Amino acid sequence: MIYYLWYLNVCWQTSLKLSSPVWRKRVAIVKGVLVIFLVLVLLASTGDCNAPDMARDVLSEINLARSRPEEYADFLKNFRRTFRGKLYRLQERTFVDTEEGVAAVDEAIAFLARQQPLEPLSWSPQLARAAAELVRESGRTGDTGHYGRSSGGPGKRIEKQGEWTGRVGEIIGYGPTGARLMVMQLIIDDGVPDRGHRKNIFSRDFRLGGVECGPHPRYRSMCVIDFASGFRAAR
Repeated sequence: MIYYLWYLNVCWQTSLKLSSPVWRKRVAIVKGVLVIFLVLVLLASTGDCNAPDMARDVLSEINLARSRPEEYADFLKNFRRTFRGKLYRLQERTFVDTEEGVAAVDEAIAFLARQQPLEPLSWSPQLARAAAELVRESGRTGDTGHYGRSSGGPGKRIEKQGEWTGRVGEIIGYGPTGARLMVMQLIIDDGVPDRGHRKNIFSRDFRLGGVECGPHPRYRSMCVIDFASGFRAAR
């Protein structure tokens, strides 16, 4: 039997405070559905998204891609070899069906070849707590996207933790249970026309990042990554 997975990405970015009357108009939410079918039997298989180092590993992968993009392109070149048409092999009998196939991978490789190195992001415990609030809620409800039923949107969650400056953004990946595949998925950004997740990862505006990962009842796993130009913790 061959199993197929369904992965999902969503992203958000703003430079307006939650108190601004027009901030919602500047929110960009982009959903990229990477696959068409999810087999529930795989929910308990393929890795442990609750590993305590997963969040830190995701930020380390993002920083590797930011600071050494040409080197990171080699990981995508190796990943490209797992494709058969628009399917890529996750395990021996497990495939992920993508919208664009190797075309999106090739475009991401070309982007990384042109990309100038950026400073790595510093870990922000406040942004990590804002991300964790959504991961906990989504893990209970099975919802997707940036807006929790009780936790609210990214602006509300982040501003609970303190005052941000410049810009803030948030990206969410669903499905992969390993840090490298999670970050590669977000950089490739299959099915997302404006490559919004990739733009957040490689934004020069961001200096801080906070990550939380955990289980998700529909997609096996999820990681929320919050970014900010600057941040002052609440007292």
